[in-house]
Amino acid sequence: MTPLVVAAVLIAAVTHASWNAIAHHIKDQLLSFTLISGGGALLGIVTALFVPLPAAEAWPYLIASALLHVGYMALLMRSFALGDFGQMYPIARGTAPLAVTLLAAVFVHEIPDSAQLAGVAVACAGLTGLALWGIRGTDRRPDWPALLAAGGTGLAIAAYTVVDGVGVRASDTPLGYIAWLMILEGLAIPAYALYRRRRDLITQLRPHATRGLLGATLSVTAYSLVLWAQTKAPLAPIAALRESSIIVGAAIGTVFFKERFGGPRIAAAGLMVVGIGLMLTTS
Repeated sequence: MTPLVVAAVLIAAVTHASWNAIAHHIKDQLLSFTLISGGGALLGIVTALFVPLPAAEAWPYLIASALLHVGYMALLMRSFALGDFGQMYPIARGTAPLAVTLLAAVFVHEIPDSAQLAGVAVACAGLTGLALWGIRGTDRRPDWPALLAAGGTGLAIAAYTVVDGVGVRASDTPLGYIAWLMILEGLAIPAYALYRRRRDLITQLRPHATRGLLGATLSVTAYSLVLWAQTKAPLAPIAALRESSIIVGAAIGTVFFKERFGGPRIAAAGLMVVGIGLMLTTS
């Protein structure tokens, strides 16, 4: 991983945590993700006018990724509706590099070394600790529906990361790939929102339009940088470095949403970061 690739992925981490925070801040999650997905589709359409079409070999991956992204958005909406941002975001993001390491080894033959495997174990320990720290109330018991939604979100992230890692390499045009991915995935949630809200949708969207479209721009920027990086370096280290966004997400949850992070969550998140750092090492 060159310094340019590392810088691109770190910028993606910050922008990703930021758009997730915007999505969480808009309390009506269907409106939030309608704006972010729809805005992403519009940006994709504009970009597609100026870049080449992806190669034919990339289209099966594009279609599969679009379906996975829709599932990811649905799970992310659910986890944000059920739990604190400062916990749901780290669990969703922390699960992903663990699964990507396994999937990349099986399907892309990118085998981790011993230090990277140690990183997986350490990150798993941190993830478990974070998951078991209670979400709401004073009894500190895990909220299993919220945890399952966040964990499912992480697995969806891992699946589309590997699919896109292969697809973008086959596309011959990273910009064309991201443009068409945004178009294909971006229409499903707005269509569902239109079905559910009908004539009231535009009126309901208007107060949140500026924040939602900013979130869409940050979302497209974040994933464009990651897809470009995946053409330059192995998938697992990129997925691990990208999850430095966990730190940004934890800070946002504490500062802007006034969520109590607490010592156990800090320790668990710290373990995850150490594990992710180990996953970045090379033999």
